[in-house]
Amino acid sequence: MSQFTFKMPDLGEGTVDAEIVAWHTKPGDVVSEDQLIVEVMTDKAAVEVPAPVSGRVVSVTGAPGDKVAVGSPLIVFELTDGAAAPAMAAAPAPTIPAAATPTAPAATAAPATRATATLTASAATAPTPAAVPIARQGRVMTSPANRRRAREAGIDLTTVAGSGPGGRILRADLQTAAPRQAVADAADTTEIKVIGLRRLIAERMSEAKRNIPHFAYVEEVDVTELESLRMHLNHSRPKDSGSLSYLPLVVMALTRVLESFPQCNVLYDAARGVLVRHRAVHLGIATQTPDGLKVPVVHDAQSLGLWEMAAEIRHLAERARANKATRAELTGSTITITSLGKLGGIASTPIINQPEVAIIGLNKAVERPVVMHGAIAVRRIMNLSSSFDHRFVDGYDAAAMIQALKERLEHPATIFIPTVKS
Repeated sequence: MSQFTFKMPDLGEGTVDAEIVAWHTKPGDVVSEDQLIVEVMTDKAAVEVPAPVSGRVVSVTGAPGDKVAVGSPLIVFELTDGAAAPAMAAAPAPTIPAAATPTAPAATAAPATRATATLTASAATAPTPAAVPIARQGRVMTSPANRRRAREAGIDLTTVAGSGPGGRILRADLQTAAPRQAVADAADTTEIKVIGLRRLIAERMSEAKRNIPHFAYVEEVDVTELESLRMHLNHSRPKDSGSLSYLPLVVMALTRVLESFPQCNVLYDAARGVLVRHRAVHLGIATQTPDGLKVPVVHDAQSLGLWEMAAEIRHLAERARANKATRAELTGSTITITSLGKLGGIASTPIINQPEVAIIGLNKAVERPVVMHGAIAVRRIMNLSSSFDHRFVDGYDAAAMIQALKERLEHPATIFIPTVKS
């Protein structure tokens, strides 16, 4: 029988290596041609790699979380008698799953993947912990000095077997117990290797925070009238439509406001040193999913009506959470909104979804007493927490944009009125 070494294929878009997310085969398995053997992740997408041949797996290279360079050995097959190795080491075209990217910059949040973070396999090969003695009954006999040593070392004396007269615990017994106690403590922890989507999210967030001089601006908004409108619309909503949240109303207001503040609907192309200003608003909606943060995109949000907006946001969020969103649905945003819903807190400092220059965060809406016209009134208040790239958005412009958004939300009829061109 002959062997065939399959190398990490070129996955395109300038990829030089790929991270192993999950193996779907192991040494000794017999696989068929085109059978899924491994999932890998590049900086752009999650990719399913099929077997290029039929045969028995002899060895594999790397564990989940390891990176393998393009062209390096990935897996070795033992071919069945009479089978010929492929003329080239290229596999059938790797498959990019539907949910390939939670936006590479907001287009950037991080590529999506079907795989979730995987517990490390190190526990399978770690030495078996020594059995911890059962706590004994009665008085523990040892010296005051040994009691102090045990206390400082975190050793439970009731679990230590004494070798002195009458079971008295000696210093040597403590020295023996210390490594065993350390093993017992380690057994109470779980190590989780940071791989796949979670690793990419961490890298993207770190890169954005490191490279972008963020500045935050928080403003409180009286959404009492907006809440009244929302409740009225939900009461009279079309059949088969979901309940209306604040988010579609805020998105519609933002699309109107950006007509007057186009400098906030911008992408920064760092490679060329160019700001790319967009006429259309492609709104990223930061969405928490079982696989991590994804940012599905409402393309041309300025062209949608309220119920269309609500339906599109709901549809994209559902597809992102079910890992069915396409690459087109997860890329191309020009500005992002993030919301923690009922967990929204008082204020937050969201990290910009680079290469965008602005992100708007919605905080929790709560009723509280405020002074209105010299009297105390109960109003529904929600804070807007925004972050801007100070290289390209001046503080005055950022504040003016948020004030314009506040004005629309506090007088919700104006949400549906286009900006008057001067």
